[in-house]
Amino acid sequence: MNQIQVYVLDITKLEGSGAFSCPQCGTVISPDDFTEEAYSILEAKVDNQALVELVIGCNTCGSQLQLTGFSLLQKI
Repeated sequence: MNQIQVYVLDITKLEGSGAFSCPQCGTVISPDDFTEEAYSILEAKVDNQALVELVIGCNTCGSQLQLTGFSLLQKI
C-alpha cells in the first residue's frame, strides 16, 4: 500500500510568477496552467468568504500540496 505524501507550502515565500516545483517529483506547477495537466484542485478551504488554504494534487506523482498564506496576501 502506497502512502500519499503531503507537503505544506507557504505561497508568500514563493518568488517570481508563483510557479514552483512539486517537492516529491519536481513537476513544475504554475498558477497560469488552467489545463490541470500538472495538478488538480482537490479542496479549497474558505473562511468568511476568503480563501485560507488550497489543496492540490500533483498529477505526476500523486502528492498532495497544501498551499497556505492566502490570508496574508489579502491583507497586502
